[in-house]
Amino acid sequence: MTAHPLTGAQRGCPHHADPHPAPHAAPGPDVLAPGEEPVQRVRDGRADPDDAEAFLRQFHRERPEAGPVEPRLRQALAEIADTGTYTHTRDELVFGARVAWRNAGRCLGRLYWQSLVVRDLRHVSSAEQIAAACFDHLRRGHNGGRVRPLVSVFAPDRPGRPGPRGRNGQLVSYAGVRRRVGDPKTADTTALARRLGWPDPVGEFTVLPLIVQEHPALRPRWFRLPEDTVHEVAITHPRLAWFAELGLRWHAVPAVSHLALEVGGVCYPSAPQNGWYMVTEIGARNLGDTGRYDLLPEVARRLGLDTAAEDSLWRDRALVELNVAVLHSFRRAGVTMADHHTEARRFLTHIEREERAGRAVPADWSWLVPPISGSATAVFHRYYDPVPGALRPAFVARLPW
Repeated sequence: MTAHPLTGAQRGCPHHADPHPAPHAAPGPDVLAPGEEPVQRVRDGRADPDDAEAFLRQFHRERPEAGPVEPRLRQALAEIADTGTYTHTRDELVFGARVAWRNAGRCLGRLYWQSLVVRDLRHVSSAEQIAAACFDHLRRGHNGGRVRPLVSVFAPDRPGRPGPRGRNGQLVSYAGVRRRVGDPKTADTTALARRLGWPDPVGEFTVLPLIVQEHPALRPRWFRLPEDTVHEVAITHPRLAWFAELGLRWHAVPAVSHLALEVGGVCYPSAPQNGWYMVTEIGARNLGDTGRYDLLPEVARRLGLDTAAEDSLWRDRALVELNVAVLHSFRRAGVTMADHHTEARRFLTHIEREERAGRAVPADWSWLVPPISGSATAVFHRYYDPVPGALRPAFVARLPW
């Protein structure tokens, strides 16, 4: 969670909230399905001493200004022995969150990992406070249209004291029901909001409330998003005037909120993250997928294409125009958005920098290659070295209570 940490790109990726799916599939990141990320290793809030030691040694190795590791390591291990876990310093938390983005093997936007702004909100506990902090995250992330990579880290799981959880896939998402009103992807979250008492009728782009659960023994609560937190872009086309008649729009800040942040054996179950969108996340996936808004047939019809014959390539032509419209609209609205060709070249720059630093770059080819024009992008025509195991720190699939 584009530069999301964080879009659609995407899962475990501030840069992307909803990346395209690999054959097994997804984001950004609604940006990825929980099962598509490395699973959480932390159990019952207990920090593994080996994970803690590995992280602290990495932190002091990459941040030599922090001084020798041994005193800090003795302190952390003693705390784990006494309480079952330990508390990260602010510098350790910031480093851990940034490296988690760096380790996101399915994210194309990792060139910006060191620019991630980390909000330390471990002291925030009540549902009202968490919701207010998430709303502030959206305001700060939007930043007047110059979207900034941002992560807000709430309280960790501790032995006998689980941290809070947000129940939405993204802080901003559109409600949907399976009979194809709105976004079908959020049907389960929409149903949960209904059970909790959310009364709003569902249209094509009805913003879901934020759902927060403080503790497994407590009922989740829903909170309506304030108007100044949801910045939407109306989708028009630079040449096709009829595009405006479709009434399309999309929100500007892809803040993925269903992943946990795992750092040095400590799990932060609520750590919403955002970057900026890459055009294909919205144009190819959110609006184009058959399981989402499924707009390719309508766009093709308006273009006068023959949809009865697959060899007319009507899907391809409609897909390109849909992405042209999204990119044009965000640029015209002054909202940060990346294109897949530019981001692909920047990712290769990231690889070069990491190799000079002597670090491996985890990379999943099937997720890095964009969902349109794959072979025309710089990331297509090369192999990537596999990285054994799941690197930590990481944004990971959050285990249920």
